[in-house]
Order: sequence, then C-alpha cells, then structure tokens
Amino acid sequence: MVDKVPMTATGYERLKQELHRLKTVERPLNVKEIETAIAHGDLSENAEYHAAKEKQSHIAGRIDQIDDRIARAQVIDPSGQEPDRVRFGATVVLEDSESGEEVSYRIVGEDESDVAQGLISVTSPVARALMNKEPDDEVTVKVPKGTRTFEILKIRYE
Repeated sequence: MVDKVPMTATGYERLKQELHRLKTVERPLNVKEIETAIAHGDLSENAEYHAAKEKQSHIAGRIDQIDDRIARAQVIDPSGQEPDRVRFGATVVLEDSESGEEVSYRIVGEDESDVAQGLISVTSPVARALMNKEPDDEVTVKVPKGTRTFEILKIRYE
C-alpha cells in the first residue's frame, strides 16, 4: 500500500512549481554546463565535467523525489474546521509552562515545514504530541533541548 503524503494546497503548489523549475530551467542549464565541459577535452581530469555530472544526478534525484511526493499527495484543506481539536493544518498558540513564553505553530506536511516561519511537520515530536488535543490541555514533549511542557491556549484554522 502506498502511503499518502499529507500537505496543504500551498505546499502542493510549491512542489509543482519547483518541479516545473527543475525540468524547464535547471536541467536544461545543466545540460549546457555538461556540453561546455565536454568541449574542454579530457574528461578524466575535467573538474567542471565531474561537477556538472554530479549536479545532474542531484537534479534527477530531486525530480524523482518530487514526482513521488506529488503522486502520493493528499491535499488537505483545513479551513472551516471547528477549532475544538488540533488536527492537520491547525495553527496552535502554546504557552511554555516553564518560561511563560508564547509560541505559535502551524501543522503542515513534511515538505512545507520551516520552524523559523512557525511551520512544523505533522511528523515532528511537537505536532504528534499536539494532535487531537483541545484548548487548555497540557502536553509534554521531548525536544532536542530536553523536555518541555506546553499549554494549548488557542487553536485556529485558516
């Protein structure tokens, strides 16, 4: 059975755009780099050629990865859900029980996560601990800096 990959519509569109850019811009540029390197002669000691071939491999790998993600995508629109429980797509406002600091995270797909932007992967320890919890619930999470306890202040779906 093929596992579905949950993602928001925004994340799905970003992947499609990246795939398009890789196929229509990056790969053709790389082909030209390889052709130029070949024109320089002896390939056994041609660093430009080896670098271009390695780049070609990375581009092909990323294209394959994105093709797979798009094929298995389960696009979820969280808007309109009741803010009674934490589910995929929720923006959750938390209070760190130790420091009193408020943090806000939106639970998104793996390919969309960006902690600096407040976007955490649905598979992250924090997101897994938050799933199906309600406002005023406390959750304890093991994170790289140790164990932290959060209180859920607010849940919203945008």
